[in-house]
Amino acid sequence: MEVQIFGIKKSADTRKALRFFAERRVKTHFVDLEERPASPGELNRFAQKFGAEALVNRQSRQFADLGLGTARLSNDRWVEKLALEPLLLRMPLVRYGQQLTVGDSTDTWRDWTAR
Repeated sequence: MEVQIFGIKKSADTRKALRFFAERRVKTHFVDLEERPASPGELNRFAQKFGAEALVNRQSRQFADLGLGTARLSNDRWVEKLALEPLLLRMPLVRYGQQLTVGDSTDTWRDWTAR
């Protein structure tokens, strides 16, 4: 089993995900979004499942700094914006094969590791 985790090291939920999988000795591939942003193609995979709006962290400082409070963007435009500004993402984005989660999804991760 191997999972891919997109996030930043400063994010408490990202650290929680990394710790969760490490405690269960699950191999992880961590993508630090501050070093290398997620590609639009990768973000589209999450947007197709959850919708681009679900990927946006409306409580983030970056969201407020960019003045996006009243923004009404299409899914494609949000994906472009998220690719350029990864700190707008709800973190972590976790992928296990074709299965995806956004944010803290401990119950889902527990199901994955139980198999």
